[in-house]
Amino acid sequence: MPDLDTFTRAYRSHSVPPWGLAITAMLSVQLGSALSVGLIDLVGSAGTAWLRLSMGALAFLVIARPPLRSVRRADIPSLLALGIMTGLMTIAFLAAIERIPLGTTVAIEFLGPLTVAAVRGHNRQALAWPALALLGVVLLTEPWHGDISLAGVGFAALAGLGWGSYIVLTQRVGDRFGGIGTLSITITIAAATAAIAGIPQAAGHFTPGVIFAAAGLALLLPVLPFALEMLALRRMTPTAFGTLMAIEPAIGLLLGLLVLGQAPSPIQLGGILLVVLAGAAAQRGGRRRRIEGTDVSCDPGSVDSAASSIPPKTAEA
Repeated sequence: MPDLDTFTRAYRSHSVPPWGLAITAMLSVQLGSALSVGLIDLVGSAGTAWLRLSMGALAFLVIARPPLRSVRRADIPSLLALGIMTGLMTIAFLAAIERIPLGTTVAIEFLGPLTVAAVRGHNRQALAWPALALLGVVLLTEPWHGDISLAGVGFAALAGLGWGSYIVLTQRVGDRFGGIGTLSITITIAAATAAIAGIPQAAGHFTPGVIFAAAGLALLLPVLPFALEMLALRRMTPTAFGTLMAIEPAIGLLLGLLVLGQAPSPIQLGGILLVVLAGAAAQRGGRRRRIEGTDVSCDPGSVDSAASSIPPKTAEA
């Protein structure tokens, strides 16, 4: 498997613009989510989460050695909490896209980081952006039709709660560790968490095709996006990166249409636009000051520690 230096040399030799890398990373994340629907039909949402997380953990263990010697006793609760939250967030997200459209799921989940950004803003005006995004979600779900899956909305909301918690926990871990070695710890914990429900759900459905599909999905999310985001962040400010991340719900809507045939109505298109606008606007007040002595410039897993309100979510394998 190519290491991150290989990606860096390729990036420099071809002069790919950083915004192109960031958008490609988001496309990879949402494509991986869309293609996961087929695997969910075979092994269930928890089974898919377990297989993807397990493959992702193996990939990160190959790429980087876990920084076990640097782990202190005080770090263990944060590492465990981050890994467990990542596992639960992944299961909730996959359970949501099993029931409601991908674009709607991503938009609802987006409320989590937007709320965290509003709280960081320390002013009442910042609360307008989650409220605007919530209005967009209402337009996306069109509850007046009465045919939206409440379970799907609930799972997406849980995933959003998980993403908000993930931001806070990633900051704590990122203030202590840098690089991708930490992911080889937290993703392994996430895989073990998902295994509790995932193994019973996937039992009896293991075939070479299922294993191959899970490995391919793990490449789309989180391995490839992580490398692309790392390269993009070396040339972009965290705030610019976070603002660009605001278009991810729109990318989810687009791939839901192209891959899953989930065509949005004009009202739903208006809803996704409100969510994107809210995400971009939230960047103005959601900055967090850099921790002195902590180098996060090359670590997308801890970009939020430097400034961004909406950090990359590649850890959701």
